[in-house]
Amino acid sequence: MKVIDSKLISMKSILHEAKQKQYAVGQMNINGLQWVKAILLAAKEERSPIILAASDRLIDYLGGFHTIVGMVEGLMRDLEISVPVSLHLDHGMTVSRCKAAIDAGFSSVMIDGSSYPLSQNIAMTKEVVHYASKRGVSVEAEVGSVGGMEDGLIGNIIYADPYECVRLVRETGIDALAAALGSVHGPYQGEPRLGFDEMKQIAELTDVPLVLHGGSGIPVDQIQRAISLGHAKINVNTECLEAWNQAVRAQLTKNKATNDPQTILTPGTEAIKQVVKMKIQQFGSSQRV
Repeated sequence: MKVIDSKLISMKSILHEAKQKQYAVGQMNINGLQWVKAILLAAKEERSPIILAASDRLIDYLGGFHTIVGMVEGLMRDLEISVPVSLHLDHGMTVSRCKAAIDAGFSSVMIDGSSYPLSQNIAMTKEVVHYASKRGVSVEAEVGSVGGMEDGLIGNIIYADPYECVRLVRETGIDALAAALGSVHGPYQGEPRLGFDEMKQIAELTDVPLVLHGGSGIPVDQIQRAISLGHAKINVNTECLEAWNQAVRAQLTKNKATNDPQTILTPGTEAIKQVVKMKIQQFGSSQRV
């Protein structure tokens, strides 16, 4: 993959190359400036493309769309990041929210109409694609329901229907498809059980890069099988949160008298970076730039 300037790019080219060469690019969620810095440094050290994502439900907490774009672009310049980076809106709740993200400078958006009837999901997605494509922004959409907890909301697993996936892809022109096939947001209860037969069928029928939500905690052999069956993007958040939590708690226990944020939080940043580097290596995107 060609080395680029420190500018955000569409996810489309990143994922098509990954799918063609059978590796996956990690989407790492933003939970604050520490996360952005750690993720970008990990990608730089591993020479890997990376996708930074802000969940729609956390946009206001993070300061708003423009604040997030400014934070990411500023760190890319200051850290001299030249690997391909996409800034993605994760689980965009409405068409207007996706448009707001695009207008602020996000280079990719997900419109999540999976909780609506297919016809409404398609209509919403088409509107976002129409708006995004004119501005060079990539679009992801979802069919089915990824289970578990995300941003305090709990959902049950609903497997994607392969023929609904085909309709959504063909009628909207999306760049990536999140087909729910047994993964969950948050920690797994027991061994993950992904629907590999359905995965193979959907990959063959749609021929677009697939997205695996809830990528934390899935065994490496299942991750690699999912990649071989068309998954070019894998979302990770929980493992980074857990590593940050453990590192910060340990530092607070060790240095009970300190009230210096840098002392307390720096081990958390390093913990995030190590998780991201591990995931990059597992996904096969290391040394691709």
